[in-house]
Amino acid sequence: MHSPKAVGRQAAARKYDIITALGTYALARGKHDHRLVLRLLTLITARYNWQRDELAVGQREIARMWSVDERTVKREMAKLRGMGWLVVKRQGARGRVSEYSINFVRLLDDTRDDWAKVGPDYDHRMKGEPAPEQGAEVVPLPVRGSVPAPEAGGGSAWDLARAILHQEDAANYGSWFHRLRAGERVGGRLTLVAPSRFHAAYVRSHFTVRLLNVCRSVDDSITQVFVTE
Repeated sequence: MHSPKAVGRQAAARKYDIITALGTYALARGKHDHRLVLRLLTLITARYNWQRDELAVGQREIARMWSVDERTVKREMAKLRGMGWLVVKRQGARGRVSEYSINFVRLLDDTRDDWAKVGPDYDHRMKGEPAPEQGAEVVPLPVRGSVPAPEAGGGSAWDLARAILHQEDAANYGSWFHRLRAGERVGGRLTLVAPSRFHAAYVRSHFTVRLLNVCRSVDDSITQVFVTE
C-alpha cells in the first residue's frame, strides 16, 4: 500500500483517495456507521491540517457543525478513538481544545475491503500495485517548459475543472490533463478525449476518480467521467 499520508506532489490526489475510501466504506454500512463517518469527513474537510496531521477543534464548534449537542460529540469522538481512527495528541485543559491526529494506517486498513467497489484502477493504486493493463509503473510524460494555467472564462464544467487541476498539481496537469478536451455530454456522463490510446488508458487507470471529483466540485450533475482517444 502507498504511504497513507497525503504529502508530496501527489498530496491533492491522495486526499481525494482517502475521502473516497471513507465514503465508500460508510455507504456499505448501516445508518449509524454511515452518519459517524460522514461526521468525521466533515471534520476532515473543514478543520484537519494535513501538513501538521492535526485536528484541533472544540466540542462546542463540533456540535454546531454537526447540528447536535456536546454530549453527542463526546460519544461520537469516543467511538472514533475506540476504532483507532483518531488518536489524542494533546488532551484539552484550561480552555485549550484537545488536539487529535488521524491514524491513516488503521483507517485505510479498515476500509480496504471496499476499495474494489470504486474500480480496479482505484483498488490497485491504493494497494500500490500496477494497474491490471500495465506490467509496471508508468512514468509521467515529460513536459518541456511550464504549461500555462488554462483560461476558465469559457464557463463550462471542464474549463473550470481544468483550472482547478492546474492549481492543485501543475506537473500532472502539464503531463496528463491539459491535452484532454471535452467531448460529448450525455446526461451525467462527461466524455474527455485524449490525444492517444496510451494517454487515455493511463488517465483512466490513474486519474478517473480524481477527474470525477474535481468535475463534480464544479457541476454536481456530473456522475461519470469517461476518457477515450
